[in-house]
Amino acid sequence: MSDGSSLKTSPSLLGRLRETPDDQSAWGEFVGRYQPRLLAWCQRWGLQDADAQDVCQNVMVRLAAKLRSLSYDPAQSFRGWLYTITRHAWSDFVAERQKRANVSDAAAALQTLQAREDLEARLKDVFDLELLEEATARIKRRIEEKTWEAFRRTAMLGESAADAAAQLSMPIASVFKAKSNVQKMLQEELQRLESPAPGT
Repeated sequence: MSDGSSLKTSPSLLGRLRETPDDQSAWGEFVGRYQPRLLAWCQRWGLQDADAQDVCQNVMVRLAAKLRSLSYDPAQSFRGWLYTITRHAWSDFVAERQKRANVSDAAAALQTLQAREDLEARLKDVFDLELLEEATARIKRRIEEKTWEAFRRTAMLGESAADAAAQLSMPIASVFKAKSNVQKMLQEELQRLESPAPGT
C-alpha cells in the first residue's frame, strides 16, 4: 500500500519543526502525514488501537526532542529513521507491559517478534512493499537470473527445493545456497534502507 504523497518527506516541514518546536500548525501537518503510518506499523506489530495510539504519542515526544538536532539529507531515508524510532518505542511499550503484567506469555510474545522479523514472513507481508521492491531491484542487478529464480520459487512461492531444482536444472544444494545467500543480501539491503540517517 504505497501512497507516494504521504511518504514524501518535506524538508521545509522538518525545518519548521526544528526551528520552531511549538509550531502547532507544523505539528498538525506532520501528525496528519505520518500518524496513519505509525498506527499501521504498531497495529501490524500486534497492538490494539488504544495501545497503538499510546505508542504514537511516545514517538511524537521522542521526535520533538530529536528533530532539533536533525539535519535532513534528502539522500537518506527519513521514513527509515522514523520506522526505527517507532520500533524502539513499540519495543519499550511491550517490554514495560510484560514487566507490569508479569505474564507467562512473554516468551510467546518474543517468538512472535522474532517471526515478524524473519524475512520470509516479511516477504508475505505487503505492508512495506515499497521498501521490499527497492531492495529486490538492487539485489537482482547484482546476481544471476537463475540464482534469483531459485530464491523466488523457494522463499516467495513456497516451492520445495527439489521442485525448484528440477524446474531450473540445478542441484538441490545450489538451490539451498541461492536461497540462503539472497535472503541474507535482502536482509542487509532492507536494513540499509530502514537505517536512520548518520548523525541522527
